[in-house]
Amino acid sequence: MQTIDWDDDRDCVVMVDQTRLPAEYTTDHAETVDELVGSIEVLRVRGAPALGAAGAYGVALAARTVEAEEYATYEERVRAQAARVADARPTAVNLAREVDAVLEVLDSCESVPEARERTLEAAQRVANEDIRRNRQLGEHGAALLADGATVMTHCNAGALATVDWGTALGVVYSAQEAGKDVDVVANETRPLNQGSRITTVELMQRDVDVTLIPDNAAGLCLQEGRVDAVVVGADRVVLGGGERFGDQGVVFNKVGTYKHAVVAARHDVPFVVAAPHATVDTERDADEVAIEERDPAELREVYGSQNAPADVPVYNPAFDRTPMELVDYLVTETGVYEPPLDRADFAPPVPEA
Repeated sequence: MQTIDWDDDRDCVVMVDQTRLPAEYTTDHAETVDELVGSIEVLRVRGAPALGAAGAYGVALAARTVEAEEYATYEERVRAQAARVADARPTAVNLAREVDAVLEVLDSCESVPEARERTLEAAQRVANEDIRRNRQLGEHGAALLADGATVMTHCNAGALATVDWGTALGVVYSAQEAGKDVDVVANETRPLNQGSRITTVELMQRDVDVTLIPDNAAGLCLQEGRVDAVVVGADRVVLGGGERFGDQGVVFNKVGTYKHAVVAARHDVPFVVAAPHATVDTERDADEVAIEERDPAELREVYGSQNAPADVPVYNPAFDRTPMELVDYLVTETGVYEPPLDRADFAPPVPEA
């Protein structure tokens, strides 16, 4: 199944429960906005493109669960519920962006039944478009990989981080589909181990050779020449760096990405960011993007067992900033871009009539 979808029988959101991997591949339903927000916050659904679809379906879910006789009151309540979905995780741009995209439908609706039907149709278009974009992105990125290449990746930017196919791993799948023999080195991605729990499962299911390494072995692997390219996803790409980075763009991705980019540059290994156009934020610079901090228990405990003193101070950022000067290629569904990036290439698309 798709990572996230709409269950017509239960009239609600259904998603792969990524908190249960690798022990169990199962699904979870969100029948209320509260349940969907909870799923987003605990990373039951995660990854910027998948969160975009979750935001879109969240508006449809709100439209179906909010009650009001007068349309004006109904619309106000739907927008309030949708705002809760958009705010569930602050760093990934896709979540709030797709919430806003589906909310635009409400402006031209005149009744509750019409709003319920059209928001769901709009959410399904968002999900379908994500699959289309990722397939195109993968084809462009695959051209950067030679037959026999070894790719290092970080966190999970595969089918389970999108509606389907993936971004960084989509590049690998497209290379494989093109007949290239490509294998992967996956960082475990502490503290929640999305690399070991999710990426390795996904790659093995698709018959891609994968080797799991501890995060701290990445530098050694690059130093020893075991890696031909580092390919990662992104939760947000901004084109302005603010006070710290100046005119150059910045990639926000799972914490640890910056470290890999620095070491890849040191060893002349290409560093590739794979992300759809929807992840490029042309409106904000790096100073305006909040980096989410996660629960200290993620470091103080490991699967419920104490891992550190219960009162030790913790800094647990979910993301970090990689300046564009360390990025060799940005791959989107429209092609391959070499920094510095031209703002004109990432202007928001004109909405279809």
